Amino acid sequence: MSAGAIQTDKVLTELARQVKKGECVLFLGAGVHAPPPDGAAYPSELGPLLGGALAEKLAQECSYGEKLPQESPRDLQRVSLCFENTQGLGRAKLIDYLDEYLMKGKKPSPILKMLAALPIRIFVTTNYDRLLESALHQQEKDPTVVVYDPEASKPTRDPSDDPTEERPLLFKMHGDLQQSDSIVITDEDYITFVQRMSDKGELHPVPGTIRYRMSKWPTLFLGYSLRDYNLRLLFRTLRWRVDPSNFPPSFSIDRYPDPLILQVWQNTRKFITFVPEDLWSFVPWLYKEVRGKAYGDA
Repeated sequence: MSAGAIQTDKVLTELARQVKKGECVLFLGAGVHAPPPDGAAYPSELGPLLGGALAEKLAQECSYGEKLPQESPRDLQRVSLCFENTQGLGRAKLIDYLDEYLMKGKKPSPILKMLAALPIRIFVTTNYDRLLESALHQQEKDPTVVVYDPEASKPTRDPSDDPTEERPLLFKMHGDLQQSDSIVITDEDYITFVQRMSDKGELHPVPGTIRYRMSKWPTLFLGYSLRDYNLRLLFRTLRWRVDPSNFPPSFSIDRYPDPLILQVWQNTRKFITFVPEDLWSFVPWLYKEVRGKAYGDA
């Protein structure tokens, strides 16, 4: 596997230096499961179904096309809401199907394995599966896992010890398949999530350690399109009334960034630097920069 022809500059070199120090908050989205261009290194059947394909599977089960013929069967939030509210299906069955399509027979991609091998101390993911945990365990790491809780009646769990390379903090921002009530997937789940993002102090759904480190360390988004308003909401929440000159740099690795989001978030607000690279080029490059050798080399 080649690191590809990454066009590096001082900004990316500094990002790699911060990752090497373990001082970077890493956000992982569903795109980290996408197969490589040639498909050889990670066949599609080994990875979880991605959003649109997953929605289509669920749409078939709940007769979405018959109930809402004018709507797209690839809208996961709407389709999952229909599934959950279809007689004979419901929430428990929805989680069962998610487990089948996202976990059964699935393996961590080389991308996840490379990232798990880096000295990252804080991971945040919106993925429901447990493939990142598996990749970390393969590296003999023991992550402290904190799962989003839709209930605001008790303080958010926040580990008392600082995360380390061997025991990183992993926050599952949209829930975990083993905790069905934690999953953020339907329209209604997202409404609750947005409401919770306005909670204050220890009730805020994101652990305080992560919120603090995001105010000090660079943030790296992998496997996302920042059209996801939840990520932008989190960003705006953490930077509310903070002088933009004090923001740590943030990066989104996105081969084809949305042009409107790029205009607003990079050029106008200067929140994020978009790096137009494929993950299968960028992550091997980052691994080599941090570890001093290509992935898989002895």
